[in-house]
Amino acid sequence: MARVKGAMMTRKRRNKMLKLAKGYWGSKSKHFKMAKQAVKKSGVYAYVGRKQKKREFRKLWIARLSAAVAPYGINYSRFMNGLKKANVTMNRKALSELAIADPAAFAALVEVAKKAL
Repeated sequence: MARVKGAMMTRKRRNKMLKLAKGYWGSKSKHFKMAKQAVKKSGVYAYVGRKQKKREFRKLWIARLSAAVAPYGINYSRFMNGLKKANVTMNRKALSELAIADPAAFAALVEVAKKAL
């Protein structure tokens, strides 16, 4: 029986890894061993980044809402509590977009929240 060597699959695997490392600085994009480490580490950073992105956006929406309700003489936590008591179920993203795009509708929501308190 003929001997099977793994040169083709090895080359394919290495080229795939080097393609993922394209654009990395120096030998991280040229040498397989260093590229493999760099791609693995970048995957870890990407995974963590996807979680952090969610946190950062939530913080942004809360900051926007806090700034939007301040002129109405109410703070963010009381506003959210008032909405909850008034059975208004809107997420923070939608509320912050509403505060930017339609101030009149947002003012009505603030009044609803104030009445519910």
